Amino acid sequence: MPDKIASDIETIVQILKEQYYDKTSALLDVSNSKDPFKVLISCILSLRTKDEVTAKATKRLFERATTPEEMVRLTKEELEAAIYPVGFYHRKAAHILELSRVLIERYDSRVPDELDELLKLKGVGRKTANIVITMGYNKPGVAVDTHVHRISNRLGLVATKTPNQTEFALRETLPRRYWISLNDLLVMYGQTICTPISPKCSICPITEYCKRVGVTRSR
Repeated sequence: MPDKIASDIETIVQILKEQYYDKTSALLDVSNSKDPFKVLISCILSLRTKDEVTAKATKRLFERATTPEEMVRLTKEELEAAIYPVGFYHRKAAHILELSRVLIERYDSRVPDELDELLKLKGVGRKTANIVITMGYNKPGVAVDTHVHRISNRLGLVATKTPNQTEFALRETLPRRYWISLNDLLVMYGQTICTPISPKCSICPITEYCKRVGVTRSR
């Protein structure tokens, strides 16, 4: 890895940590007290759903069930009522019930703590698997969503076409000590400043380190 890129990554992460510490400190303070099953279910509910909707849905659901055994005692209709109006709530309710049964039958009700094993679970992609091992088990992983993929390319840290390619590229370039915190930092940054369309470059705290790849209009 070129020294300049390594130095820029270090600086970018440190600046964003200072910028968003108060808002993300609870997420950055990852510990083993995080429940991997809750992390997994929260990730499933969050797909194609706004954060505030996901937060309310997970709260309602976890008031009813917090383990695979408790989850399978719910009917599909009860589960749907608890998670509505998350996106695709019918499909997600069925998925959560099926996933809970698989965890009980094949994994003694324990969510796997290895990436490859998590990826064997139906409907669990690389982003979700990485979030489970980082947030649920405090193990190194690089969770890449649309924000991380877009911003990493925009900054010029990687040159990739898909989130999966971005994950593997960041694993090569990003110091391991930043792997866990990267997703939260770039999601917050992407929601507030480095937006998909017309990013707020005029108030960006890391603009001097950004190559503005693909940016045609900004504020």
